[in-house]
Amino acid sequence: MAVGLSACGINTVPTLEERAKSAWSEVQNQYQRRADLIPNLVETVKGYANQEREVLTQVTEARARASQVKVDASTVTDPEKFRQFQDAQNQLSGALGRLLVTVERYPELKSNANFLALQSQLEGTENRIAVARRDYIETVRAYNTELRTIPGRWIAAILYPDAKPMETFTATPSADRPPAVKF
Repeated sequence: MAVGLSACGINTVPTLEERAKSAWSEVQNQYQRRADLIPNLVETVKGYANQEREVLTQVTEARARASQVKVDASTVTDPEKFRQFQDAQNQLSGALGRLLVTVERYPELKSNANFLALQSQLEGTENRIAVARRDYIETVRAYNTELRTIPGRWIAAILYPDAKPMETFTATPSADRPPAVKF
């Protein structure tokens, strides 16, 4: 009987839900890595970029806002909280983009080895975030598909009535336009 139950997909819904929660944890882990790295980056850049304090202040403020909005695995089904979290992270990404443009505008910043190392770490972190978000989106797709297709839909309705579709990331409204770089 146990073999029959395991083969019929009865555990698919909770298995996919746990995978999605795990993927969400990895997204949060990468955001935390970025949040931990930014103060070091900002302090290093401050010594070399007094003329661009405004950009650095925006990065610091965006990081603070992003750290205040908390979404955990139990609230990824709440579209409003998820949107708030995504908006805060998108603001931080925008501020970091402006910081990287500043580097392009002021070559003397690039000559500092510490800044280059931190910039490389930041770029790597942004890539890790993109990969973690992609993995999360894929696991949520599998989970949400299972909740909407048969027999998963029936199994969820009977055995897991609290199972709800999870939210995924969406592109920012300006993501289809390249950033403006002016020298």
